[in-house]
Amino acid sequence: MLLNATQTKQLFLHALKHQYAILAINTDSPACITDALEAARAVDAPIIIETSLWQLKGHSFGFGDAHLGMARYLAQLAVLCSSARFSSVPVVFHTDHIKGAGALELLQAAIRGFDVQGIKLRPSSISLDASELSHTENIAAIRLLCQTALEVGVDIALEMESGVDDGITPLADAEVLLGGVVKDFPKRIALWAPGVGTQHGLGSQAAFSAEAVQNHHNLASGLAGSRIGIALHGSSGLSTEALQAAVKAGVCKVNWSSESLLIRSQTALEFYQTHTAELEKTHANWKNTAMDNGLQSFIATKYVPIARDRIQVLGGAGQGQAFISLGL
Repeated sequence: MLLNATQTKQLFLHALKHQYAILAINTDSPACITDALEAARAVDAPIIIETSLWQLKGHSFGFGDAHLGMARYLAQLAVLCSSARFSSVPVVFHTDHIKGAGALELLQAAIRGFDVQGIKLRPSSISLDASELSHTENIAAIRLLCQTALEVGVDIALEMESGVDDGITPLADAEVLLGGVVKDFPKRIALWAPGVGTQHGLGSQAAFSAEAVQNHHNLASGLAGSRIGIALHGSSGLSTEALQAAVKAGVCKVNWSSESLLIRSQTALEFYQTHTAELEKTHANWKNTAMDNGLQSFIATKYVPIARDRIQVLGGAGQGQAFISLGL
């Protein structure tokens, strides 16, 4: 079940109420999308499928054209989420790390929707990478996206972020950034992504602060007049205890990218190292081994259980049907 913006905001509130977080996997291939959905299905959990600009423009989707990539990504997800296998999985499609020239144009196009064979498709939730923006630029960009949604007449679920790799975001920064949006555009910000001591990539995560998560959750919720969940960027390398402390403090979305990619790439390397002989044209099984299905099925056997376990650590297991049963 591919969620719309209104349903997505309700899912985040459901996660906050029942103290679990939704795993957000940065999926850079059709096979990874399938594996993420399968992991969620296996434990009856919601899942967030998110993409960054480099995936949208990559070979598997846009082939250099981010707009084509977004439409293709949405079309594939719509087909998968309406299938019998995955129709019971609540799925959020989130834009992540969209920045640079053309970023706002792309996100405005996403809000307006992509026509895919007569069907208008939109992301479930949207974020703009603010790592290279000043506070003033960040506020102006988010306000523009809110205004675009108003003009189109659609709901929008926005994730607003601060400098998530710059240590602990001061609460004063949160007041400026969120305050510059929520007063004029209430109920548009669904998630707040401050720096809480983590970093993107596979570096040290020793500075993580659950106290910072709690403080930002309380402040964001107070500014918005309703509960606002915290999006945790840079979760690779965090311990089970740290992740669960983050959830307890107000995190309801946990991004997972670098570690996910490392698992897939190392397993791909293992496949080719252990199947070298079968890739010779004289081998009876060379074609089955050379086809993409051989590699991707091998990766799935290792990747899906790891993704499934991470979902369980975050408390999402069993929450899929619990959310769908609300009938929102």
